[in-house]
Amino acid sequence: MVLVIGTGGAGLRAAIELAEAGVDVLAVGKRPKDDAHTALAAGGINAALSTMDPEDSWQQHAADTLKESYLLADPRTTQIVTQGAARGIDDLERYGMAFAREEDGRISQRFFGAHKFRRTAFAGDYTGLEIQRTLVGRAAQLGIPVLDGVYITRLLVHDGAVFGAYGFDLTDGTRYLIHADAVILAAGGHTRIWRRTSSRRDENTGDSFRLAVEAGARLRDPELVQFHPSGIIEPENAAGTLVSEAARGEGGILRNALGERFMSRYDPARMELSTRDRVALASYTEIKEGRGTLNGGVWLDVSHLPRQTIMTRLPRVYQTLLDLQMLDITRDPIEIAPTAHYSMGGVWVRPEDHSTDVRGLYAIGEASSGLHGANRLGGNSLIELLVFGRITGQAAAAYSRSLTSHTRSASATARARAEIDDLLAADGPENVRALQRALRNTMTEHAGVVRNEEGLRAGLAELSEIERRMEKVGVHPDIAGFQDLAHAFDLLSAALAARATLEAALERRESRGCHNRSDYPDLDPALRVNLVWSPATGITYESIPPVPDEIASLMEEVSTEGKLAE
Repeated sequence: MVLVIGTGGAGLRAAIELAEAGVDVLAVGKRPKDDAHTALAAGGINAALSTMDPEDSWQQHAADTLKESYLLADPRTTQIVTQGAARGIDDLERYGMAFAREEDGRISQRFFGAHKFRRTAFAGDYTGLEIQRTLVGRAAQLGIPVLDGVYITRLLVHDGAVFGAYGFDLTDGTRYLIHADAVILAAGGHTRIWRRTSSRRDENTGDSFRLAVEAGARLRDPELVQFHPSGIIEPENAAGTLVSEAARGEGGILRNALGERFMSRYDPARMELSTRDRVALASYTEIKEGRGTLNGGVWLDVSHLPRQTIMTRLPRVYQTLLDLQMLDITRDPIEIAPTAHYSMGGVWVRPEDHSTDVRGLYAIGEASSGLHGANRLGGNSLIELLVFGRITGQAAAAYSRSLTSHTRSASATARARAEIDDLLAADGPENVRALQRALRNTMTEHAGVVRNEEGLRAGLAELSEIERRMEKVGVHPDIAGFQDLAHAFDLLSAALAARATLEAALERRESRGCHNRSDYPDLDPALRVNLVWSPATGITYESIPPVPDEIASLMEEVSTEGKLAE
């Protein structure tokens, strides 16, 4: 049996592949599968289908991906994803997904961010939601057992090989001991450790990072976090909720409080269609230099577009702003600011099958690393889920079949059980939620869009103090369930993810893509490396393979002109 942890797009796609291969599979998620994080992905999914621009190719898709990664993406991973992208779209169609189409029946594709050609397929502005629905439906057809509301606290490992996982039910606290031949980790990234984020309250808290590291795996490039340029500011409980990049793709205009269309200062050629890192940095700079709105944002305006365009191309954006702010975007601009959005680094995996340092353990989706480098192209995350969900499902199936026996460890299981027992017995004065807020404040203050050595060192000092306070927490399950215990584990994960991020950000003494150092404003060719982190070894440098000639010939020079303005 293979265990899949996480029931978003990556986890479900892997589970489907395993079930179709005739392997027993169990999928477990702490959120309801219908409301996994994938459902929030609005803009679209990339594949060089050439339905709109016949000259597009997987090679050009790979070139765009590598160029915008600031050469930190793994070329092998990139080639696997871009070559397998069309197959990923075919799989979704086979499962019954309805893509937007042209009048003649072709799948419609649009420009999205910094793509050379139109290669982003979509379903309105709710593409991720439609993909999630499609995968949930296919999993149900195959009879795949899916456990919602189960929190996995530890992977069970013996002699360098995983043999299962341990966890508890969020409602009644029932313990789960799950034995498995292989485990696929698909539990997301760590963007919730910032104060303003596009993630919901209790997701993307670094669960994948902690589970993998404590099992013996490593992290790669945890400092490379994408700040999406357009998160709403109000209301406070929804701060960071995304306004889809489709709003810029369809012709939305960015203005500062003075009414200036400020992207002309940062990328006059591409303007609002520039890369996420540049638009986020531009907005941050406008706000920091005093040209932001009273609430500390900038304006995104689509009101000049035809109402019909907004209602057909941006229906979810329209409805979200109406629901949250009573704002009619066909008439008024949207106040936005950069928001922590995507973990481009993650668990270290091999490009061929996303296996880790631990035998039988795989990581996919935002939990993993290798494709995005220092800047993820919009639309690439959804196709990555499908390509590596399929490939890793096949690899885990083969690994499972290859085992003639599987050794378990009673001491590993006892340790996992004791970890929960100890937390439930904890009755200290520190409040878990207060410590989570303190950690998010630290990361926002010292490891946001722009960083420097002084701030990062201050952040590490604050984190050390938070870690000391964490030893005195009180955990109190109540009639509503065991959420407080889950929050305590979320805090453990967030602290590990924060330490990895701060230490790697300190080591990357350059500005590259999403990673802006005001004390090192230039790109350093010597740091065209991946930074690999573990508690045992700290930071090590990992070289990146050369880009194949057929892809390199299609890449334009990555410009850093106007890259950093503090």
